[in-house]
Amino acid sequence: SQDNFLFNMSIKDNIKMGNPNATDAEVVAAAKAACCDEFICKLQHGYDTMAGDAGRNLSGGERQRITIARAILKKADVVILDEASAHADPENEVYIEEAIHELVKGKTLIVVAHRLSTIEDADKIVVIDSGNIVGEGTQNELLMSCSVYARMWQENKEALSEGKGGGACV
Repeated sequence: SQDNFLFNMSIKDNIKMGNPNATDAEVVAAAKAACCDEFICKLQHGYDTMAGDAGRNLSGGERQRITIARAILKKADVVILDEASAHADPENEVYIEEAIHELVKGKTLIVVAHRLSTIEDADKIVVIDSGNIVGEGTQNELLMSCSVYARMWQENKEALSEGKGGGACV
């Protein structure tokens, strides 16, 4: 979700919401896969640190990585991500992308993204314009065959070069 939500409980318990029967070792393994073990271990109480109401004791990128660790424990066959790195600063975005890479191994991934760089390596991209599918294919196929996607890709590149973070949505 764009609004990653943590409950006012320990970070460990927030992660375990993905699988309440997970062992502490499984929680740590999920946190490592989600690139959040290192910062969690630096917190005053480590995994027993309270996240605070809605996760207010953590940055947006840290909250996002914890929710990815939760999703890793869930072991779902299909993962839907809605603007997974939308609230992340550039440093956290790198960690989030690494975490997502771990999360989606062997799974079907559906992504809603404004930052087209998030999806450029997808096996299949579906372009929707005004509620209609106007293109499907790989990045290269769409750049050659779908004017809507080609325009969005160009706008995205220009926005990134201007430091605006991209604005096209697929």
